[in-house]
Amino acid sequence: MIDHIGIIVTDFPNSRAFYEKALAPIGYAMLMELGPEITGTVRVAGFGIVPKPDFWISEAKSGNSPGNPVHVALRVESRAQVIAFYEAALAAGGRDNGAPGIRAHYHPNYFGAFVLDPDGHNIEAVCHDPV
Repeated sequence: MIDHIGIIVTDFPNSRAFYEKALAPIGYAMLMELGPEITGTVRVAGFGIVPKPDFWISEAKSGNSPGNPVHVALRVESRAQVIAFYEAALAAGGRDNGAPGIRAHYHPNYFGAFVLDPDGHNIEAVCHDPV
């Protein structure tokens, strides 16, 4: 079981704004933001569904890039949420990496959509339920 995941971003304000918009359709909101006075180094923001953040972004340390992009798949309750996530992410400046649709090579009900965030991280919303 995954408790939470974090990724490094190069432009913290831009990425925070992207995720606030892209994750809203699946019920995620920014639940916590901490500055360097708390973390000791960089700004971080936690997104999730009340009461607990489970998706975190962290500002890259000065002069550092985020390294290799990662893939994060967020399970949602409906195919409509997958579509709404995809549309919101594109409207927020994300790039298409796979339009909403069935990915039968995973299983017959796998309905997902993929976008690249401002740092090239592959973010997916997926619903496993039929219809």
